[in-house]
Amino acid sequence: MSHTSSPGSAGGFGSSQSRPRKNEEHTHLLTTATTAVSVKQVTKQFGDFTAVKDLDIEIRDGEFFSMLGPSGSGKTTVLRMIAGFEPVTSGSIELHGTDVTNDAPFDREVNTVFQDYALFPHLTIAENVAYGLKVRKVPKAERDKLVMESLEQVQLTQVAHRRPSQLSGGQRQRIALARALILRPRVLLLDEPLGALDKQLREQMQVELKQIQREVGITFIFVTHDQEEALTLSDRVAVFNNGKIEQVGSPREVYEFPQTEFVAKFLGTTNLLPADLSGDLLGESCVHSVRPERVHLIDPTAPVENGTVALSGTIAEAVYAGPNTKYLVDTDRGVRIIAEKHNSHTPSTAASVQRGDRVNVSFRFDHATPIPGSAGDASARTAA
Repeated sequence: MSHTSSPGSAGGFGSSQSRPRKNEEHTHLLTTATTAVSVKQVTKQFGDFTAVKDLDIEIRDGEFFSMLGPSGSGKTTVLRMIAGFEPVTSGSIELHGTDVTNDAPFDREVNTVFQDYALFPHLTIAENVAYGLKVRKVPKAERDKLVMESLEQVQLTQVAHRRPSQLSGGQRQRIALARALILRPRVLLLDEPLGALDKQLREQMQVELKQIQREVGITFIFVTHDQEEALTLSDRVAVFNNGKIEQVGSPREVYEFPQTEFVAKFLGTTNLLPADLSGDLLGESCVHSVRPERVHLIDPTAPVENGTVALSGTIAEAVYAGPNTKYLVDTDRGVRIIAEKHNSHTPSTAASVQRGDRVNVSFRFDHATPIPGSAGDASARTAA
């Protein structure tokens, strides 16, 4: 029997207890919340291949937690083990303090939203949303009421009698969310649910998804390979690589203070200064990360300000990208540095520097972040 609470019970979908929390209340709750999901020393093997190795995660109740990493890093495998779709090879999984390692998926207080939405094409939208309630034999009057509340939650009451094929990708995504949330799971698992949407719609859905999560107040565990998506949505991010977690922290922590070279490179674009160059410039012989938005181009004849570093070089490429322009500078020290400049000038103003121009790249000492434990090498490394 499923442990999931009845959709019609107090605190059900659409009740006063699922109204939006104030932002400051949400932040406070995260700092004091109990653990929703515990993954303890979990290993998953497929034959001779180890997909996940000795993994430990503690996910707090009510937080938006993202598992970010490249393809094959193990993030989706972990999600499937939490859902019960994949058995663990060793280790244990707990949901709100209860060991569910050997429980079937329908006996876990979780629901999953997939990238392909998995809507029934022959059912109307209302029938799709009501499906789980019907399986659990919720009375029709109560079922209809909860369905309309759910559709109102995602602002799609007007499509209740349409078929999935008559909806846009964004609308189908919201219906999949409504169908999952109507059962009031304590944890919602989302496997790259925005991956099939175009950029503009994906960005719109990111905002809506975060708003829905804050309103219903349950734990969201979100799998993605999109760095910007993870930074935009998450309370915390776990960065996966080769079946292990390289770093867990808030979006700001993992972006501003990467603990490994992989995290620095995978989260956006960065300049990795080799240990020998860092020693000469910064007095600390380890690899440093400097984000392009903190690198400035200055006249090579201009004096260097106190607390800053300047390297002379030649602009190899200037890449215009709408709101920003990226400059790839080959420095005289053999290191290519990327500088990113916000295009705040008037549209008719020509770029002040061009490919082939001599410049100095400059950044402040405190904008260079040391990578703990990095040995570095003498080669130039710019990661995008």
